[in-house]
Amino acid sequence: MKKKVLSLILSTAMVASLAACGSESAPAATDGGQSTDTAAQTTDATATESADTAEAGSYELTDLYITVDGTLTANVDNGQDAFIEQWEAAVSEKIGHDIKLHINQPEHSGYKDNVAQLLTTGQPGDGQYPDALIMSATMFKQYQNTGILWNMADAYANAEFQSRITLPSINENMKTANGELYAFAPTYGNGCVTYIKQSWLDAAGLKVDDIKTFDDYYNMLKAFTKDGQTGVIAAGFGKLDEAPYINYMPEFWQGAYPAIYQKDGQWVDGFQEQATIDALTRLAQGYADGVIDKDTEEASTKTAREKWFSNDQTTSEGVFTYWAGTWLRTLTDNLDKNDVDADLGDDRLVQLPPIKEITDTWGGYINREAPVWVITDDGDGDNSREQAIFDALIETMLDGDKVQTLWTYGAEDVHWSTHAESFTTNPDDPDKKKDYEYAEGEFHLKQSPNDPNSVWKKNHLDPVLVIAPLTNGFVDNDELVQAGNKFFTENCVDAPQSPSSEILTEVEADLATDKTTLMNEVVAGKKSAEDAIAEYQAKWGDTITEILDELNAQ
Repeated sequence: MKKKVLSLILSTAMVASLAACGSESAPAATDGGQSTDTAAQTTDATATESADTAEAGSYELTDLYITVDGTLTANVDNGQDAFIEQWEAAVSEKIGHDIKLHINQPEHSGYKDNVAQLLTTGQPGDGQYPDALIMSATMFKQYQNTGILWNMADAYANAEFQSRITLPSINENMKTANGELYAFAPTYGNGCVTYIKQSWLDAAGLKVDDIKTFDDYYNMLKAFTKDGQTGVIAAGFGKLDEAPYINYMPEFWQGAYPAIYQKDGQWVDGFQEQATIDALTRLAQGYADGVIDKDTEEASTKTAREKWFSNDQTTSEGVFTYWAGTWLRTLTDNLDKNDVDADLGDDRLVQLPPIKEITDTWGGYINREAPVWVITDDGDGDNSREQAIFDALIETMLDGDKVQTLWTYGAEDVHWSTHAESFTTNPDDPDKKKDYEYAEGEFHLKQSPNDPNSVWKKNHLDPVLVIAPLTNGFVDNDELVQAGNKFFTENCVDAPQSPSSEILTEVEADLATDKTTLMNEVVAGKKSAEDAIAEYQAKWGDTITEILDELNAQ
């Protein structure tokens, strides 16, 4: 079962739940993680083993191999050595013996394929196979029933951090119908909001309060599109291989959800719905009118970001929908680095409240399901190794103090400090120069190790998204980050839960490829949205029916 499913995933692996969004909830999603009969047999056996096997104390973990994506900001060029050194010291103090931490951090854009390769060709103990790794919610759903992930339900229930959890639903909602838990989310998911350059609004004689409907939004894009400049850019017209699919172009997608999701208690295929036909038609019109940047189809997130905040604004764009919270600061700082709208300072960007068509359908911007940590099961019937991994990695990750601070802000005196110090960013540029001064004992973030002209922001855990807050009082009071998070939480709804189906796992990569091809062809004007959906139904209709029957029977 493991290799069969993993081989299918390897061909092209697929890459959170917020307890209190300010808007109405999105269409409810029941437990999409229920196991199929085959998986249930595997997980039942795992659950039985959990009660009988030795405690973690009988297994001394000496090396911990983890695989992470770009959400660990302390990479090899940005202080990772110091992070590892301090993590090893802090964890050794907690658990009573030394553990050597090995971090494998593939390129962010190729992470899914790299993980599939590792899990397909490797095996525990070979020095490459991960003991634990990060997965997106969608990616996790593909692996949940393969038998390679450890059921951490008991470990999670008995964790010390349980007494400090403020958002228990995040992980409780990931349990299967039998109570198994194959992943752990230390934060809620976050989502994207639409950013607009204030200078472009000013030049067009507009205010953000003027943009209330799709017609308002579209007319703004048209006003921005002139003399080489374009209304909006994104990393693709839709991200059809990664939930929540519509977050990079939400105004065009509006109420559509081009994937399998739950609606009124039943699983449906949103790609076949009229809402998707309407969305594709809007995207095609935007592309034909030139208000959507031509680079969007092939752009990576990095390409889209860098073109948007480029120092050459003559071929840039006015609108960019991207992650909320910390990214309001990051995008602003990048505009600052490139000397874009220097006179506006931290007021360079405004966040667009969800337009009427979005609030009338979903209720707000989509808050994605949370990324998760998983632990691999070596299949030996003894849970002591896996429990030791949980204790060393996940239990300490939310200790509220030293280790959680490492995951939140990075290494002490490298990424952050409480010692008295002063420093200056951009000292040679009078317009950008900024002085920082801190007293002894005052928590603060330092200059980024690989860029002394920027201030470090965070490491892996976002302190405002974490499910169990720090208890040591360390908090970054960046007003922009606080404003970004406040805006998102007041204007978001939870994404539909991702489905878990053996048939879907086998075909999901091909489905995403075909849907993306059809979407791009419609946007490019090569076929109508109606013809594209008809083509999709002709090829995939019977398979989709099987998938929906399987899901609705669970």
